[in-house]
Amino acid sequence: MTMKSNIKARVTRFVQENFIMNGAEPPGNDDSLTGQHIIDSTGVIELVSFLEKEFDIRIEDDEMRPEHLDSLNGIERLVQRKLAAVPVSEAA
Repeated sequence: MTMKSNIKARVTRFVQENFIMNGAEPPGNDDSLTGQHIIDSTGVIELVSFLEKEFDIRIEDDEMRPEHLDSLNGIERLVQRKLAAVPVSEAA
């Protein structure tokens, strides 16, 4: 399994381990992480830090918007776009 193909699984695991208590079900792919009170503003910062370290990307301030960070599908699209933008010489 490539890095791109398991983005959602890795993010889901991070969310489960860090934000979901008492064995509650993980959010659905389009569920709002903030709307369901899974993460708050501090959690968004933790999530961004995780994404930057886990996928070796840089998320710019103007990319920290709900459409990018409030659902598993949005996060996956953002990470895929960031990974696709990395020049081959830097990805090696």
